Amino acid sequence: MSETRKACPVPALGRRGLVTLAGAALVAPAVSRAQSGAWPARPISLIVPFGPGGGTDITVRLLAPKLGELLGQNVIVENKPGAGSVLGTDFVAKSRPDGYTFVLATLSSTGVAAGLYKNLPYDPVKDLTAIAPTNFIPICHSVITKGLKVRDTAEWIAQLKANPNKYSYGSSGIGSTGHLASANFLQRIGAQAVHVPYRGAGQVFTALLAGEVQFNSDIPSLMLPYNRDGQVKTLFVATDERSNLMPDVPTAAEAGLPGYKAYSWYGIFGPSGLAKSTVERMAAAVDEALGDATIRQRLDEMGTPPMRGYSPERFAQYVKDEVDLWVPIVKASGASID
Repeated sequence: MSETRKACPVPALGRRGLVTLAGAALVAPAVSRAQSGAWPARPISLIVPFGPGGGTDITVRLLAPKLGELLGQNVIVENKPGAGSVLGTDFVAKSRPDGYTFVLATLSSTGVAAGLYKNLPYDPVKDLTAIAPTNFIPICHSVITKGLKVRDTAEWIAQLKANPNKYSYGSSGIGSTGHLASANFLQRIGAQAVHVPYRGAGQVFTALLAGEVQFNSDIPSLMLPYNRDGQVKTLFVATDERSNLMPDVPTAAEAGLPGYKAYSWYGIFGPSGLAKSTVERMAAAVDEALGDATIRQRLDEMGTPPMRGYSPERFAQYVKDEVDLWVPIVKASGASID
């Protein structure tokens, strides 16, 4: 989405089978290491502020069993979608800082939300404790094939410009990464289309395949199966290099959109006021989980590389920098929510 920030390198993108993780068991068995009176002494809630089936949901359900093993308590995943991730993130921001409620927040929940909402109910820097990033998220732009004859980005841009508001695009909610990516694309090319927000990526895909919306911006690995089936055509990937999984799909620059990038990232946050010992142990567990060979391989297959080696202090600074970067970008786009 940014034309000024250089996205980090993106490895090979993923496969359809990974999406089935969204329906997998969530709870990891407690192990004997848990000690009475020491954190954690009971199960931990990990909130996903989006609906089932999307990248955040898949990531959390992949990490939860390993985190439970490392921490010695069950890690229970709960979806709390709404308001482009604001509802679930605010729930955690206002939770007791006792170390038993966390959220997988994203760029949408922090830097984008801070610029988008006139009355955001939480401050992403002051009201959340940044613990550890999990993975970096590249974004691609795709259109349906049914009813659309589009061979490349140039033809698609011409159709959009010739038919203002004829086409619509789906996203996981107002202010979500997919929303801003598509909105910034339209602003860049000088075209208009209708935004249709849903309560998660699963609903977006259902609407896309049904022809209720004609295009979207999302994770390349999630779009790959629909490309293979011929139901969707991905026109470009908004990163510096081509995807190893989609080698025939050009980058945005190659498609005639130099400087246009769209990305996100995920990370674990808790409410402000968490004990330092809790923050450090949770951060260490997240980093160790990301280093697990199976988890690392699956994240790489998704094309969402793990972000390892961040101390809580380094991640907190990263989040602040992203807020400082994205607030003016979002405001310049004209997008706003009361």
